[in-house]
Amino acid sequence: MYSGPVGLVNQIHDFNVHIDSNDVFWMVRVPDSAVKVDFDQAQASLQVEGLNVFDDHDIANSLTFGLGLPTIPGVAPVRAQVSFDVEWNGALAEADIHNAGQSFQGSFFSTVTTINWSAEEDEFQFQSEPPNPATNLISVLGHEQNGVFFS
Repeated sequence: MYSGPVGLVNQIHDFNVHIDSNDVFWMVRVPDSAVKVDFDQAQASLQVEGLNVFDDHDIANSLTFGLGLPTIPGVAPVRAQVSFDVEWNGALAEADIHNAGQSFQGSFFSTVTTINWSAEEDEFQFQSEPPNPATNLISVLGHEQNGVFFS
């Protein structure tokens, strides 16, 4: 979230789960029950409630675990929780891609999608505005195979 024009010096919140022991950026497993997919209907949902994360203030502090950069002061991470509900609903367009040269194939739907998102930490709370499908620029729901899973 930003307090002014986009850029590192104006960022005031950066919610994430940090880099894991395998050097994977900002990824966390959610319960299987959090994800529902009906690919035939081009519908899916991702619902997560109270995910424990850190607010690192900005991307520089997120990547340096609070040490900052020469031009950006260090800020210690703050424990926080985020919740979100993402809904993909109905196909606007469909594409099937097969690229044997890069061992990749998939079926993809452009969809109508909404997101409802909130964050909480000591002395701060944020709730997104109500979801509005008209504000969505582009969303894709897909099923792909690549690498060793390519056939």
